Amino acid sequence: MIKLDDNLLKKYAQVMVRYALNNGEGINKGDTVFLVGQECSKDLFMAIAKAVYAAGGNLLTHYQPNNIRENSLARFLLENGSDEQISFFAKPYWQGIVDATDHILFIIAEPDIHVFEGLPSSKISMMNSARAPYMQMREQKEQAGKLSWSLCLYGTPSMAEEAGLTLEQYWEQIIEACYLREDDPVAKWKQVQQEIEDIKDKLDALAIEKLHINGEDVDLYVQIGKNRKWLSGGGKNIPSFEIFTSPDWRGTNGFIRFNQPLYYSGKRISGVSLRFENGVVVASSATENEDALKEMVAQENADKVGEFSLTDKRHSRITHFMATTLYDENMGGAFGNTHIALGNAYKDTFTGDMATITEAQWAEMGYNSCPKVHTDIISTSNRTVTATLSDGSEKVIYKDGEFVLGES
Repeated sequence: MIKLDDNLLKKYAQVMVRYALNNGEGINKGDTVFLVGQECSKDLFMAIAKAVYAAGGNLLTHYQPNNIRENSLARFLLENGSDEQISFFAKPYWQGIVDATDHILFIIAEPDIHVFEGLPSSKISMMNSARAPYMQMREQKEQAGKLSWSLCLYGTPSMAEEAGLTLEQYWEQIIEACYLREDDPVAKWKQVQQEIEDIKDKLDALAIEKLHINGEDVDLYVQIGKNRKWLSGGGKNIPSFEIFTSPDWRGTNGFIRFNQPLYYSGKRISGVSLRFENGVVVASSATENEDALKEMVAQENADKVGEFSLTDKRHSRITHFMATTLYDENMGGAFGNTHIALGNAYKDTFTGDMATITEAQWAEMGYNSCPKVHTDIISTSNRTVTATLSDGSEKVIYKDGEFVLGES
């Protein structure tokens, strides 16, 4: 492992506590933060914890031993536990965490990215699905405007090797992507976020009904749906440059192939291809670990789209595959990126008051409900996105990796 410079660590912690949490506003005095991380991320974990206290906040911690093959409790459980043990969920504990927490901050750090290699995808899915009630608890509190969350990345040798980089090169991507060499990275993030918000506002003003994504490996139609707005990261992920919405899943038709791998149930899935008819995946394939892809799509409502997203290459400094969705879905490079997520929709893309909408009304509007799965699948190949507007006219909104919306 490398030792990150103390000054960069402090800046990273400041970005997370003074900007990322509380939806890009930073925490308030008296707020409680639930901080999750593994032993390998200890120096960043400690820096963030100290930054929370310095900001007047309170801390709940979930500090975990490194999840590596030879000493992984999760792997031991999957290999030796009963189905009842694998699917165990301590509802009172997790309900208490959600009730006591104002913000959740998760440090992504994989000391062994292939920790579950060789295990049945069905067992891993069972373990992951057991956490669905926790995600529902979080979603309910978030919809009420009482909870925020954010993610950040801590580089490990295993992740760097998976990405084909040295650990120093891997961390260089993180440092650049998070603007950590800026004198005031928090101010820089607020400036970039405003630029992204300006693009988002232009998209909302267009009143888009349908999108056509076209390129060598995609010919896909996505129906946006009524009462939708576009969103940006707004601190929920660091880094985040994407602009996304949750479309009406019923209006997705066509095919798309993805040139970037994804990770699901601890397995790398490459060469993914999907075909949709009337919103449902009717054909799926992968060149690597296709069984894991099939297992994912077979989950209830995981065969429907929950998110459509575009990243403008002018904002992102991420230039290399990083073997983690947080970075790969925000890659810039030559053509930006397009990604869709199979599974759960983001209800905060609704233009009205989320708290007043019933489950039946969400379904009526075409918001996909799938608490067990929200899996982003990414392509960085060139494509053109053409919007059909409410008046029937068409407008190219994205080309050669950039939004092309003109002046407002």
